[in-house]
Amino acid sequence: MTSARTRSEIRPVLWDGQSCLLIDQTALPGSLRTVAIETSEQMATAIRTMIVRGAPAIGVAAAFGMVLGRREADPAQPLPHLQKVASLLRSTRPTAVNLFWAIDRMLAAAHLDSSVAHLEGEAIAILEADIATCRAIGDHGLAALPATPHRLRLLTHCNAGALATAGYGTALGVVRSAHRAHRLERVWADETRPRLQGARLTAWELVQEGIPVTVIADTVAAHLLGKGQIDAVVVGADRIAANGDVANKIGTRGVAILAHYHGVPFFVVAPWSTIDLDLADGSGIAIEERSPEEVRTIDGVVLAPEGTDFYNPAFDVTPAALISGIVTETGVFAPAQLGAALRR
Repeated sequence: MTSARTRSEIRPVLWDGQSCLLIDQTALPGSLRTVAIETSEQMATAIRTMIVRGAPAIGVAAAFGMVLGRREADPAQPLPHLQKVASLLRSTRPTAVNLFWAIDRMLAAAHLDSSVAHLEGEAIAILEADIATCRAIGDHGLAALPATPHRLRLLTHCNAGALATAGYGTALGVVRSAHRAHRLERVWADETRPRLQGARLTAWELVQEGIPVTVIADTVAAHLLGKGQIDAVVVGADRIAANGDVANKIGTRGVAILAHYHGVPFFVVAPWSTIDLDLADGSGIAIEERSPEEVRTIDGVVLAPEGTDFYNPAFDVTPAALISGIVTETGVFAPAQLGAALRR
């Protein structure tokens, strides 16, 4: 294990020339440590077990998983092994489209030049582009936020921050941009059951930078919206269909319904690589189902009696009609504008 980044530079995925260093997000907030990933199998396990998580971060990690796979391959015939590594990585988590986008980009690069150096350069380019993308997203999101009040109270769900990307974040990129512009009063962070990414990860990130954050139980959001304590909602996305339907962490749909009822703008914040034009609408998005143990226990403490059944979908789909705008690196779009904007 090695130490991770400074408090102002959270980088969940790094490449040291030999291995991929991942912040172990399952250990936060209690312990900040990095894990050295040295094989494609290790990378697949890291993605599946959520050592690395968040759609853009998964994509970046998978790109380096392909580099590791190339090093494992027969130098004379690397492509067959790379196809196997691609299949392995694709099987880890079905919902986040960035995973598949990054793998397809790496395979395309390998067909042009299958050398380790070329694939390494391609993966580094994906990482660096993601950081630049998130900074642009943050600035566009800031411009889209309500003009009043000047100092805003923002609600977010799950973690769409630096930990979920190569750095800076999508939804938390908007938060960071608002904070730097002195337009942020407070972040309300849903705890985000069952894995508590809001409490464990979002709050940890914001505390590192001195950004005011208050963690709430997921069931408190309606109460705060009813009291006029939330000015806008910003969330990330794992896959966006062509019509603007959005798959994000389970519970996002409920927050969108509440925001719509209370007349509070609800923004989805994601890079273009999260948009899947092959899907007409959200009904075609594969929803990952995870272990019942994530609901049955917290830190090993059993919450329900023996014999109870559990259902643990990791994501839900928010209809486009509930979304005020989708914030991307090139601007903010109404959900219905996405297809035309991407085809321009």
